[in-house]
Amino acid sequence: MDLFDAEGADALVRRAPLAERLRPTILDEVIGQPHLTSDGGPLKIAVERNRVGSLVLWGPPGTGKTTLARVLAGAVEEDFVPLSAVTSGIRDLRAALDAARERLKYEDRSTLVFIDEVHRFNKAQQDALLPALEEGLVDFIGATTENPSFEVIAPLLSRSRVLRLRPLSEDDLRVLLNRGQEALEAEVSPEAEAYLLRLSGGDGRRLLNALEAAASAASGRIEVAAVERAVGERALMYGREEHYDVVSAFIKSVRGGDADAALHYLARMIEAGEDPVFMARRLVILASEDVGNADPYALPLAVAAAQAVQLVGMPEGRIPLAQATSYLASAPKSNASYAAVNKALQDVRRGPVPEVPMHLRNAPTGLMKDEGYGVGYRYAHDDEPEGMNQRYLPDELARRVYYEPKERGAEVGIGERLERWRKEREGREH
Repeated sequence: MDLFDAEGADALVRRAPLAERLRPTILDEVIGQPHLTSDGGPLKIAVERNRVGSLVLWGPPGTGKTTLARVLAGAVEEDFVPLSAVTSGIRDLRAALDAARERLKYEDRSTLVFIDEVHRFNKAQQDALLPALEEGLVDFIGATTENPSFEVIAPLLSRSRVLRLRPLSEDDLRVLLNRGQEALEAEVSPEAEAYLLRLSGGDGRRLLNALEAAASAASGRIEVAAVERAVGERALMYGREEHYDVVSAFIKSVRGGDADAALHYLARMIEAGEDPVFMARRLVILASEDVGNADPYALPLAVAAAQAVQLVGMPEGRIPLAQATSYLASAPKSNASYAAVNKALQDVRRGPVPEVPMHLRNAPTGLMKDEGYGVGYRYAHDDEPEGMNQRYLPDELARRVYYEPKERGAEVGIGERLERWRKEREGREH
């Protein structure tokens, strides 16, 4: 490297983002992930054995996936070839594998191929990597924020160890923040530090980016206002698996009667850009499944909220979503109707299905009337007292009870009324 090349390299380092300048070069410098990097951890063992093999690093953004790949390549003295599944295709991958073969043949040097966002490779692109792994041509590390079970093909998973990375803890982030302050020669107030830690959400890169932006915006000590000016609003994004986790937590919080938790998870879905119609649909289902007749107003309110969301769109749609969420969470709960139809379906599917009683059958023709269709049916509005004036279930199911109202909300009255009707009908039958 001549003088001009050296000066150019130094300039690039100075211009690199803070997160890049602070990227660790050895395993002991890596912050977080002690279950992987400490003594006895799989990455520590890989370094000790001088062989990486094939790994899939799965974890949220900013937890060190790329850093660990670079550190491992340096520790085992392999050439590091980074590819991004966002910008690279099969041609780039095959070129990297061909170069690795030449390197091994003529220089006796091994290659570690790192594929960032490996879940974005389609099946054909992932398949193209398999022969090189089978013959041991390269070591491979894939990084993904998505659950590999959903996004990485089974043959590639079977040849790789999947290692889960965790969001950085507050203590981890504080260490990183201190490193950043030292590199920037900046001072952060305690309030701004707390805000930065909370803002980062376990993402080290986001923390350092926010710190660097705030340092540029501040004159002197970094205060909360400087951070707010620098970063603005933060969009909360999550992957496919966390989508299911947050939706599950949302539904269970409403079902469990915790309006505050339900609104928290609703806010997370809104901020992550979930389809508001999907959220409204889940509330409509819950209104019937979990509230039911304990509060007969729950379903029409949920349906009205779903219609309102479609009518006004977002961001205003968050208001009817919040109203429906808080109402349903606060409502008395009953799954009696849901359980009732499931029990009835079990009987129907199990069979044999009994015939419809003759007095309940329709008799549109004279022949059917002669056969006794509809004979004995008593019109409910002509009868006194109000209620079940005759038997409606087939004889084979005469004592079968499907709907059992709960002792909650409006179903208390419903249960008492049905029980009174049953007794009155049985009294008339005897």
